[in-house]
Amino acid sequence: MTIQPCTAAHWPEARAIYEAGIATGNATFTTEAPTWDEWDRGHLPHSRLVALDEATGWVLGWAALSPVSGRCVYGGVGEVSVYVAAAARGQGVGRQLLAQLVRESEAHGMWTLQAGIFPENTASLRLHEAAGFRVVGRRERIGQLHGTWRDTLLLERRSAVVGV
Repeated sequence: MTIQPCTAAHWPEARAIYEAGIATGNATFTTEAPTWDEWDRGHLPHSRLVALDEATGWVLGWAALSPVSGRCVYGGVGEVSVYVAAAARGQGVGRQLLAQLVRESEAHGMWTLQAGIFPENTASLRLHEAAGFRVVGRRERIGQLHGTWRDTLLLERRSAVVGV
């Protein structure tokens, strides 16, 4: 597996992985994957990654950061998205993507990464905790998904090298 910057050329495969995550009902409040242009506008221009199978070139997973606010005081805070293809789960893809995302975010001056995760998504919780994220709170009934109120756990990771 290799990790490289995510580009528009990767988006069809990355979008299919995103759609599979959406279909689980435990990955995101999003109900429809965006076009590349919509996704591109909604994510920071740096720290956009794909994991590619070395033999086939297929996208195994992707990770990216979204801004948490337009206010300059939050310029070093990003919200994490990590999605792994069902066939590639349990093979370290998410772990490697998240580790590289942390390194790239710090290289770009990011001091805090956060993630909102459904409590039912135990694999994602374990992945983030293994990467140094900690649960800082539970947002009860923060939003509805298909007419059902859902909670999310708010996790954050403070950089040990930026903003110290």
